[in-house]
Amino acid sequence: MSTAPASTATYSALRAQLATLTTEAFRPELAEIDQLPTAELAALMNGEDQTVPAAVAKQLPAIAAAIDATAARMARGGRLLYLGAGTAGRLGVLDASECPPTFNTDPSLVVGLIAGGPSAMVKAVEGAEDSKELAVQDLTALGLTADDTVIGISASGRTPYAIGAVEYARAEGALTIGLSCNADSALAAAAEHGIEVVTGPELLTGSTRLKAGTAQKLVLNMISTITMIRLGKTYGNLMVDVRASNEKLQARSRRIVALATGAPDEQIETALAAADGEVKTAILMILADIDAKAADQRLHDSKGHLRAALHATGPTAGTGTATAAATAPLTP
Repeated sequence: MSTAPASTATYSALRAQLATLTTEAFRPELAEIDQLPTAELAALMNGEDQTVPAAVAKQLPAIAAAIDATAARMARGGRLLYLGAGTAGRLGVLDASECPPTFNTDPSLVVGLIAGGPSAMVKAVEGAEDSKELAVQDLTALGLTADDTVIGISASGRTPYAIGAVEYARAEGALTIGLSCNADSALAAAAEHGIEVVTGPELLTGSTRLKAGTAQKLVLNMISTITMIRLGKTYGNLMVDVRASNEKLQARSRRIVALATGAPDEQIETALAAADGEVKTAILMILADIDAKAADQRLHDSKGHLRAALHATGPTAGTGTATAAATAPLTP
């Protein structure tokens, strides 16, 4: 990738553009914060952070609409793809990487792409964020389809990599979402669903890993979590599709089965063993008094929605693990 210096005119135009962005605004009243005691600086930052949820709240209708559209695409086999540069890209990769252990999704279902590739997670790749073409290459390499959802993430709302991703994806018929922290952004305009969480000037001028980064993290949490709820990856507020890949998660899986069923430990262990560790299957076995094969079939028929599987009618194997004393704190 070329890193040749831009012309003076180009830099002047970019400086003028940045000067119009609230995320880049200079705050004269903070010009001497380096003189403050540490406790006062911490309190000041804490106060700044408290403004972020209110900014997110103003965008809840747009966020909800984007989530419903995303869930509809994913329900028919589409993927969720995050693209961004710098902090925005890292947040997308972070959110995507948490989906497999939390919701037992295939790693290819929710994917985070950062401008410059994986090495950019820890070290900036010069010029990567300035390339729309790089975003097109990254999406092409993934085999983008019209069932996919592409979320471009950029605090400024002007990052070419994020805008290029959204423009290309929309032209290909994919669902597009533009997440930025400035009003009237080019990114939001390019996307079908624009989400603009205006967090205002940062404590450190232009350091959008602060409030803007916090806002992006909150919104990405909403998008992935609520989409997975809509797809049946939870039962109530329990992570019934959790992948028990370590001792902590194995203990958590047993606790989830206990909370969902009220069953004793011995019964939980028996169900989990028969279900090959699948929490959702074990819960259905206990509550519906059916064996693992029947539970798997019901979950398949209900597209993985446990609550729907519990309401399903049909023959049972008569070899389930429920007892008359087992009770479910959650209402099936």
